[in-house]
This record gives sequence, C-alpha cells and structure tokens, in this order.
Amino acid sequence: MFTAFHCNRYRLSALSLIAGALTLAACNAPPVSTLPLAPETASGYRTDLQARHASKHMAAAANPLAAEAGRAMLRQGGSAIDAAIAMQAVLTLVEPQSSGIGGGALIVLWDGKTVRTYDGRETAPAGATEKLFLQADGNPMPFTQAQIGGRSVGTPGVLRALELAHQKHGRLPWAQLFEPAIRLAEQGFPISPRLHQLIASDSSMPRSPDMMAYFRNADGSPKAAGTPLKNPALAATFKRIAKEGADALYKGPIAQEIVAKVQGHANPGSLSLNDLIGYSAKERAPLCTDYKRWQVCGMPPPSSGGIAVAQILGTLQALETRDPRYALAPLKPVKSTRSAGIEPAPEAVHLISEAERLAYADRAQYVADSDFVPVPVKGLVDPTYLASRAALIGERSMGTATHGTPPGIQVAYAPDRSPLRISTSQVVAVDDQGGAVSMTTTVESAFGSHLMVQGFLLNNQMTDFSFIPEENGQKVANRVEPGKRPRSSMAPTLIFDRKSGEFLATLGSPGGSQIIEYVAKSTIGLLDWNLDPQTAISLPNFGSRNGPTELERGQFSSGLIQALKDKGHSVNEIDMTSGTQAIVRVKDAQGKASLAGGADPRREGEALGD
Repeated sequence: MFTAFHCNRYRLSALSLIAGALTLAACNAPPVSTLPLAPETASGYRTDLQARHASKHMAAAANPLAAEAGRAMLRQGGSAIDAAIAMQAVLTLVEPQSSGIGGGALIVLWDGKTVRTYDGRETAPAGATEKLFLQADGNPMPFTQAQIGGRSVGTPGVLRALELAHQKHGRLPWAQLFEPAIRLAEQGFPISPRLHQLIASDSSMPRSPDMMAYFRNADGSPKAAGTPLKNPALAATFKRIAKEGADALYKGPIAQEIVAKVQGHANPGSLSLNDLIGYSAKERAPLCTDYKRWQVCGMPPPSSGGIAVAQILGTLQALETRDPRYALAPLKPVKSTRSAGIEPAPEAVHLISEAERLAYADRAQYVADSDFVPVPVKGLVDPTYLASRAALIGERSMGTATHGTPPGIQVAYAPDRSPLRISTSQVVAVDDQGGAVSMTTTVESAFGSHLMVQGFLLNNQMTDFSFIPEENGQKVANRVEPGKRPRSSMAPTLIFDRKSGEFLATLGSPGGSQIIEYVAKSTIGLLDWNLDPQTAISLPNFGSRNGPTELERGQFSSGLIQALKDKGHSVNEIDMTSGTQAIVRVKDAQGKASLAGGADPRREGEALGD
C-alpha cells in the first residue's frame, strides 16, 4: 500500500481496458448528540437520469452551464485542467452559494504519466489566534456568529491552485478559459431552482446589503427561478484575471477591497494585503493506496478525505480477507420497496458504516495541516493497522468508535469536537489525450461569509478550524494558527487498475462532513458492485460519522431499517445532499473503449461529452 507515491509507473494505454461489457475495472462528528445538518438543502431527487456516454472527452459539474463551459474547452483541444478552470469560473457565477474564486479547492490530476495533487486550501491570516472563535467566557461562539462577516474569512486559494496547475498542464491560453463565464455574467443567466431555493432560505442575507441588492427584489423577496441575473462586476473581475492572471485577485484594487470588507465589517477579521500577497498554492505528494484490484489516489493533509476513504476501503478489504462472509461483492444493491430506485443490502450498510465510524474517530484525533502538526499518514493507512481496526467490526454495531493507535504517532492531541459544515461543489473532466482531473471546490457554508466583493463571495473557511483549541491541557491538532490550512473533508479521487496502471475513474462530491461517506459509497458502487457511474451516484446515501447510522430520507425500505436496528444501529433518516460527479472508462463486449459519466440527481448537475 502506498502513502505518498507519485505513480510514475503508470503508462496510459489510450483506450485499452480489461474486457467486460461496460464493466469498470477499475467530520468526524465526535460523540455528540447532534450532528451538523447538510450545509445545503436538496433540490429534489431526479430519478430519470441515465449515464452519459462519449468517445473522446467529457466534463461534469453541478450546473449544466458549467458543464457546458468545460466541454467547450475540451472541444477546443483543452486539457482536463483547462476544462476545470472554465467550470470553476462559471460556478462562481451560477452556483455562488457553493464555490467561487473567493474560496479554495483541492485538485487531483492525472497527466497520463503521473498523479499530481494541488492544494489551494485557504490559510489563516497572520493575525489569527487559536482563540478566534472563543467568547469572553471561554466557550465557543455559535456557528452563525462566527460565520457571518470578516472573522471567518481565510486567504482564498482556488485561483492560485488553478494557475499553478495550468502552468504545468494547461493547453489553452489562460484568458480563453474565462470567456464562457464573462459572456454569461454580461448577458445574464436564469436563476436556477436550486439557487432560488437557497436565496429564499438564507436567513442571514438581510445582513448583507450587497447580497440583498443582487439576489433579492426591492421588497426583500427572493428573485424568482428563471429570472435573468447579470453580474457586470464579476465580468470585469474575470477580465482582469484573464489579462493579469491570479495576481489580479491577490494584488491591486481587488485585493484592497477584499481587505477593506473583511477588516471593516462589524464582525471584523484580520486578513491583510500581506496575507493575500504571500499566499502560495502547493503541489503535494498524492495519497495512493491499494484496494483489491485497484489503486485509489486522493488528497493528503490538510484534507482528511483521502486518508478516511483509504481507511474505509482498507478496513473493508481486511475484513473480507479475515472472513469471506464479509465480502461486499455479493451484497449488490436490490430494488427498494420505498423509493423508485435500488438500495444497498442491509449487511453492506452495516459493514460500511462500521468502517466509517473507525475512520471518523481517527480523523478527529489525528488529521490537520501536516505543515503544522505531525500527521501519521503512513500509519493511518498501514494494512496491519487497518486489519487491527477491522477486527473491531462484528455482527452488531459498535455504536461509537474510539480512535486507534497507528504507528508513527509523535505528539498526543486532544480530539476535535467541532462539527463541520462545508458548502462545496465538484467538477471532473477527462480530455482527448486521456488526462483527468477531480476538483472539489468550496466557500465553506452556503454563501460563505456573506461578504461580496466585485461580484463574488468570500469564504468563511476559518470556521473549518476547531473552535476549541485545547482540552484537558492537550492541544487540538486542527486549532487555529497563523498561516495554517484548516482540515477538510474534501475527497477528490482518481482510480486506476493496479496491475496495468491504466486510468479508470475520476470522482468526488461536496457535502460537508459527509463527503467521505458519499465518495466511499460511490467508489464501492463502481468497484465492488460494477454499477455504472450514474447508478453508483444515485444509489441512496448512507453511512456514519461515528454517531448514528444515517440513511437518506425517504430512500430506504422499512425492512432495511429494521435489519439495522436488529444489529444495534441507532438509525437517523436525514437529508443527505451529495453532489457527486464521476467519469469512468468503460469497454463494451466488442472491446471498444469509451467514457461514461454521471451527475448527482440531488442537485442540478450534468455530464456532457463528445
């Protein structure tokens, strides 16, 4: 199993794959009584989505206008990262509640030879202290009090990360990638039902005059779905970025306005021009681990997503090795009696949820920005360690897991007891030359800090740090420190055939602290159950963040729920608003290879290709 492996041995063999008709070979919520709700509400569940197919290239995003921008770049000969940049620019405009140039992103990229990861996570300003979110009495402040205003704004990172990746892997001119977003911002786009729903439900918006003027009518009512919305300020910003590069955001008048908004708010933050000027995106070694016949590559810290997904898969593999009765492959999803689709077998939900409890327990204890704290990454994904964790899984639920003791621990930390809420988006793309990208991008909570600058929103990413810096005299690994990147649940993922090294899939999801559950579910659906990408994504969401076993509301039969309760599970049916996108390489019975893509029916996404 590999923990920091650049995958140099991979050689892409164009469209060759293993045989098989359309077969893919391919936060911690601590023990508290209430887990954070989904950061964004669902847009309704579409049951009629089918996997899209293409022969040359494909792009998928959470909004059809963004997916179309990505496909347009691919049609012009662009690379996967070119498509991702165009999609991010459009998402800044049409899905501002979820991501944008005022936020951050994590990127996992395959260039045909090597897996690379780019860290565009926000950083804490130099003036931030570990007591940032403590009230005068020493108790953590309420989330909304922390979120709204300048206090929560971290140094944005997404543009620097996209620029760094483009310099190494882009094929189209940088300026060309912003043309679709500039055109839409100037000509206008119709407010989508989802954006309308989130505008209408945002109780903090009246505290932001800029947002009220942009998103609502003069009487304060939300602008209706379908209303054309223009954003000339954002169009001008994109024109500057197209001409000047990312420097347009980090230096000069836009940077000055960002600082003025943050420091001048009634709930001020300390973000300064020096923080913006000094920000650097980082290329990090990917976290690649073996899972049966495949290799799964994701982000290392400060993301916990790559580690947690690797732990879940590795624990399930160890469990199956110990006792073949626990094999996942025979536990294929079956027709649900409650929804229009299928549901996983009760035993599969049990096993996967138990593995997730163990991963979330370790996540809360050990994972933070590895530039600041020693994270035992290698030990956390070590097969022997995961086998010891798998031995804790039995016929009945363990209820709440405790963290393990992986090899390589250097410092004892207190567990992080701060639940997370992240409003996020996901894009994936595969280009004509076989390159692929998975990028998860975020402003943290819905509409971020609610500070608007030149047509875009600033993040509230600082609230991804632990509100409580220490406990019983021990520091929390994910406490606030100047220049530090907050821990993330984001899990952009690439999958390869372990034997041949061929690229097989790119996927990822938004969804706050549940991202790990969503990516694990879809990965198992693709690999263990041979589901096409749309079916794997549409499969009802489930899992555990080391609390109750969570089932997507309205999607599971009474028989499954009772079977879990019989195994000792405490079951909660809740909204689980994932936004997973996936593209996989498939091969039909005649040996012809192609691409298949899927978008999450819980949002407005689409997969488009040629």
